[in-house]
Amino acid sequence: MAGHARADPDRGGRVDDRRTDMRIDSTARPWPFSAVLLTTALVFFAVAAAFFAAIGQSPLKVMTDLVLFAAGDGFSREETLLKAAPILLCALAAAIPGRLGLISVGAEGQLHLGAIFGTAMVLSMPGAPAMILLPATLMAAACGGAFWGAIPGWLRGRLAVNETITTLVMNYIGVLMVNALVFGPWRDPVNLGWPATARFPDAVDLPVLPGTRLHLGLMLGALLALACALAFSRGIRAERVRILAMNRKVGETFGLSFPRHAVVLMALGGAVAGLAGIGEAIAIQGRLQPGLSLGYGLTGFLVAWLCGHRFLPILLVSILIGGLLAAGDALQLYAKVPASSAVILQGLLFVTVLAVPGLLQRRTA
Repeated sequence: MAGHARADPDRGGRVDDRRTDMRIDSTARPWPFSAVLLTTALVFFAVAAAFFAAIGQSPLKVMTDLVLFAAGDGFSREETLLKAAPILLCALAAAIPGRLGLISVGAEGQLHLGAIFGTAMVLSMPGAPAMILLPATLMAAACGGAFWGAIPGWLRGRLAVNETITTLVMNYIGVLMVNALVFGPWRDPVNLGWPATARFPDAVDLPVLPGTRLHLGLMLGALLALACALAFSRGIRAERVRILAMNRKVGETFGLSFPRHAVVLMALGGAVAGLAGIGEAIAIQGRLQPGLSLGYGLTGFLVAWLCGHRFLPILLVSILIGGLLAAGDALQLYAKVPASSAVILQGLLFVTVLAVPGLLQRRTA
């Protein structure tokens, strides 16, 4: 196709149509999501098998044990789902602003701010009944996470500050704020050997399914995933987000406000991560103390990335990652696999998640 130079209205210069045509003609047809997911899983299992063979373990035996320790009996399945709950909430926290094209890696900090705000509510009303204290604590945690998410959303929308950098930096601030409080004014004087708050009262315990250890956090995460799937698939608000994500200038031409949507969606994502934080503090630790999160924020971000910010696949993949984490502890104890194997497997999984879609796209380009 013959090309010629023409004026570029945005830059005031000249562009070559031949370059423009090449860019358009080389646009690759995206792979179906199911194909990307299946290919990623196959590559991961191949890499994991090579890793176990390299450390002198039988790949088939370790993989079999991995499945058994993640879902072999009732206790294993409960442990898998308990590990999946904070991952699911943090993945939703990344996926909600991701629908606007925002890359938020701040769920870790938002999780910690939610735990701080929720703990502040618990400590301020130690004698309140459960029907008041628990909803107030959850609401405070959501507000804390929303506040921590809205800040980078406002900076991105109003000042064009990169939200990936701001959320990453704010993660460290959130973690250090928890440490400052539990080493300082919130430290329980009775518990001299370990920096932590006083144990939370029974009134703030999360409801559990009868006969299990499964608490409200997982059920809430599943309901939020379903609600988000519905909210972002239909309706005028979903269309507005979709338009702004595809082309901000076109959206603003129709009167849509990108800054307002950035703040709202980042705040909503932060609120969900805040619930994960207070859920871990209540259900797992029973108090606020260091080590609240085992990297759930980054894990959730990568789960959201793998699923293309699709909410229902996020629910499934979060459970699979939860099984990997739960089985890692059991592998160390019973299969004599090195303690670092679960962490290495998780790292291999995320490298695979990041690499495979790009490699597939290059093959079709």
